[in-house]
Amino acid sequence: MPDLTERLTDKRYPRSSQYDPRWVIDHQMGPHPLWLLEWLAPALGLDSLPPRARVLDLGCGRALTSVFLAREYDVQVTAADLWIKPDENAERLAAAGVADRVLPVHAEAHDLPFGEGIFDAIVSIDAYHYFGTDDLYLPTVTRLLKPGGRIGVVVPALREEPEGTEPPEHLKPFWEPAFWSLHSPAWWHRHWIRSGAVTVEAADWQPDGWRDWLRWTEVCAEESPDEFMAGMARREVDMLRADAGRALGFVGLVGQRTS
Repeated sequence: MPDLTERLTDKRYPRSSQYDPRWVIDHQMGPHPLWLLEWLAPALGLDSLPPRARVLDLGCGRALTSVFLAREYDVQVTAADLWIKPDENAERLAAAGVADRVLPVHAEAHDLPFGEGIFDAIVSIDAYHYFGTDDLYLPTVTRLLKPGGRIGVVVPALREEPEGTEPPEHLKPFWEPAFWSLHSPAWWHRHWIRSGAVTVEAADWQPDGWRDWLRWTEVCAEESPDEFMAGMARREVDMLRADAGRALGFVGLVGQRTS
């Protein structure tokens, strides 16, 4: 059996490959967050942000993406999450050596305690679909951006909106109510355009995203120290194998504040 580093090193994600895979596995809460963020980064223009630009990591979970943002792009991060306590994330941030560059906060996505126009960018990885399908949400959250600032998200998605049988027949054994928040790139593109809040610069299906998702969950199913997370990974492995790329994957969205 190849070791974890070999199994999880990918030339498409050179920055992510520098991180200890055990650290990512032990603190993950879903699909590989660093892979998803590294895929999004060029479209979002993270490398072009000035040093210590202010970035909101919305729905940061255990703040792995916040660590990555601070280290890789030299930005000042506000790590906001509802489920993970700031004290818990603060310990993780200190251990990662970025406590001076990442501020963990407890916040609900509809009640963000920040002033208007203070962030250069907003990032949300594997979280935005829990709250962003609301027609009124995007205009509210983009007020936190400076004029011309960008928001970039990656969410689990459907390749196409289902027609006829819903959900698709082969996914019925795995379907949960939360999966109704999964939509196609075309759906998300229209959803963001009609808000009037952003100019949509990307609404892209991730090539072979389902294969990355499957590879990652296979490892987590075997290696996660948390039985709840391992059990979730095992269910996702079965679902992704049954789907085989027919319906499931990821969409990446980037929008620039219009006013």
